[in-house]
Amino acid sequence: MANHGSEHKLEMIRRAVSAEITRLKDPRLESGLINILKITVSHDGSNCKIFVSSLEGIEKTTEAAEILTSASGHIRKNIGKSLKFKYIPNLIFIPSDAIEYGIKMSQRIDELLASDNNRSL
Repeated sequence: MANHGSEHKLEMIRRAVSAEITRLKDPRLESGLINILKITVSHDGSNCKIFVSSLEGIEKTTEAAEILTSASGHIRKNIGKSLKFKYIPNLIFIPSDAIEYGIKMSQRIDELLASDNNRSL
């Protein structure tokens, strides 16, 4: 289980990365919002996995993760300046379809509730 200090550090990294993503001037990222779902840091602190998702589906999320991975050195350098940590881990962006999956599950639940209400009448 993570202690309070490491959770606080992860939250600081999440906020800094999120701010840097909004500052990127890549037109391919401007079409939709990129959400950071989860951040994990390896045991030795050398790598930071950042799980990202987009409302536009897994294809756009995968493309966004590739763009962010190519810009990870720039993002890492800038968050290093703002956070003043002794060491900033390598940033690895991983696409996730969690938001898309959640929307589909919510729609499916709504459909089931509607069909259940129709049966009750």
